[in-house]
Amino acid sequence: MSAKKKPTDGKAKEKGEQGQSLSQNLIKGLSHPLRVRILALMNDRSWSPRELEQQLGEGLSQVSYHVKVLNDFELIELTGTEPRRGAVEHYYSAIERAFIPSSMTKDIPKSAQRVLGDDTLMEIDKDLVASLKSGRFYARDDWHASWTPADLDDQGCKDAEKLADRFAEDFMEIEAESAQRRANGEGGGEHIAISAAVLVFGSEHGEKKKAPSRKPVKKKKKKRK
Repeated sequence: MSAKKKPTDGKAKEKGEQGQSLSQNLIKGLSHPLRVRILALMNDRSWSPRELEQQLGEGLSQVSYHVKVLNDFELIELTGTEPRRGAVEHYYSAIERAFIPSSMTKDIPKSAQRVLGDDTLMEIDKDLVASLKSGRFYARDDWHASWTPADLDDQGCKDAEKLADRFAEDFMEIEAESAQRRANGEGGGEHIAISAAVLVFGSEHGEKKKAPSRKPVKKKKKKRK
C-alpha cells in the first residue's frame, strides 16, 4: 500500500481545514436518507431533479429541495443545462466520491446509515454477480477474495473498522496514482476496471461460532528447593 504524502508548513493547516470542512458538510449532507440516495447516484453520472424524481419515486419538489441542500454543502456541482418543454433542466454530479470513515458514521442518523449501507451492499452484489457471469472476475491472476469471521472485543472491533478505513483510503490513492501515471504518459496507459469491497460487520455466523470467555491462566510459581 502506498503511504500518503504529508503536506508541509502552511499547506498542512490549509489542507486540514479543507478536509474538516468537507467532513462536516458530508455529515450534514447525508443526515437525510433521500440525500444519501441522491449523492450515491450522482457519484456515477450527472442527474437532473426530474430524472431523480422518476428514479427514486419521490415528489419533484422534495427532490429539488434535497438537491439544493447538497449543492449548498458543496457536495455536488452543476455540470450542465438542457432546454426541455419550455423550461431549463439542470444537471448535477458529485464533486468527489463520498467516503465516510467509521469515525463519522456515528454522527449520521441510523435511518441514513441503513440506506447508505443497504445501497452499497446492493451495488456490490450487482457488480460481483455480473463480473462472475462475464468471467471478468477471474480474467486477471491478481484477484483477491477472503472471508475471516473472528471473535473480537470492543477495542478489536474499533481497530478492525480503522483498518478497513485505511484500506479504502489507500485504494483510492492507488486509483489517483494510476490516473497520474496515465496523464504523464507512463506505463502502457491501461484502463483496467477494478472493484474493491471491504466489509466489517456484526456476524450471525460469528455469533454461532463465538468462543466462550476464558480467564487468563495464571502461571504456577516454582517452589524453591
